[in-house]
Amino acid sequence: MVLSAAPPSTLGAHSLLMFLVQVAVLLGVALVLGRLSVRLGMPAVVGELASGVVLGPSLLGTFAPVFDDPAQVHLLDAVGQFGVLLLVGFTGMHLDLGLVRRQRRAATWVGAGGLLIPLGLGVGAGFLLPAAMLGPAADRQVFALFLGVAVCVSAIPVIAKVLLEMNLLHRDIGQLTVTAAAVDDVVGWSLLAVVSGMAGAGLTAGHVAWSLGALAVVLVLAVVAVRPLARGALRLAERSGDPGVTVAVVVLLVIASAAGTHALDLEPVLGAFVCGLVISSVGGVAREPLTVLRTFVMGVLAPLFFATAGLRMDLTALRHPAVLGAALAVLLLAVVGKFAGAYAGARLARLSHWEGLALGAGLNARGVIGVIVALVGLRLEVLSTEAYTVVVLVSVVTSLMAPPTLRYAARRIAVTDEEREREKAFGGVQVLSRVEPR
Repeated sequence: MVLSAAPPSTLGAHSLLMFLVQVAVLLGVALVLGRLSVRLGMPAVVGELASGVVLGPSLLGTFAPVFDDPAQVHLLDAVGQFGVLLLVGFTGMHLDLGLVRRQRRAATWVGAGGLLIPLGLGVGAGFLLPAAMLGPAADRQVFALFLGVAVCVSAIPVIAKVLLEMNLLHRDIGQLTVTAAAVDDVVGWSLLAVVSGMAGAGLTAGHVAWSLGALAVVLVLAVVAVRPLARGALRLAERSGDPGVTVAVVVLLVIASAAGTHALDLEPVLGAFVCGLVISSVGGVAREPLTVLRTFVMGVLAPLFFATAGLRMDLTALRHPAVLGAALAVLLLAVVGKFAGAYAGARLARLSHWEGLALGAGLNARGVIGVIVALVGLRLEVLSTEAYTVVVLVSVVTSLMAPPTLRYAARRIAVTDEEREREKAFGGVQVLSRVEPR
């Protein structure tokens, strides 16, 4: 006799009601504070994170704990993870790989300097911070590597938004900043995948080899399998004439790629990012359907994700001198490391003093990428709540620092005739103007 499997249990009435109320409250507060941040000249992610902080244990959560049920928060996590995978996928889709190839020499020097020096400083800090900053499942080596990755990343969406508002994206310095950030992003996501793979087993030679091998498999499959599959699927979607089919295909490709990397013990966000790069390299994808999807992701799913991330911040921990000291030290290392690394790379590429400072100012913004790295560390129990709060604060503060410091340096860089011609050719429409201020 064959026994049929029991049907899955349904979500209880009370749990469903609480989930809907929590989504409505989080999204409403995130939208209000996000728009307020934009009005004040700050990235929207600042207000969206602040909404979680306001509703979480740092402020109102102490008096009205609406988000204290772990099971309910897991439901919000599921929605947030779906949103962040699509958000990271869009980050990959917005990279101009042709620009990376054209500026590969200078971008490589600047990207390498802006990546390696803060990475080294972050790893060093990881070995010196108090043991209380380590998560329950982390040993000191993995924690140090994870902190190094969190410190060395840059955020293309924030950088692109700043460059657009300052009318610098058509300038050589703007193009080079985006390209160097692309180099940092590709390497940063790869490092995150490798270090995350070590979180469970520790820093052993066997697990390092497995993580590197899995990363190599992902990159090879992206070229030989995912790229032709994506090209064929997107062409079929275009022929259907239904924009919804293109949206569904893009979402399917991103989520399936994320599942593939997760199956290899790497972070799902790596698969989403690589898939975005693949879709960008294929080209010919209709922009209208993706614009609709991007609007929903940026307007609904991303604010929910950042608000949920803000719920896990505990700013009351900063009243402890050890935690506050760690926050100031990590922030200082992050800023100095990124400026020094980008400046050194620029000078090695024979760029001017002010160009080096402008590159350091632009690449200093961590934004959404830093928040995602922090949340991954918290989920893997590599970071404690205190360390998570520190990393998110670094992401927010560096994003706020980028506009004034970049403006100061860029004013001292002469405009060339080629840049004036490029501005006329663009006609005010920039390639990255679709990127939201995250």
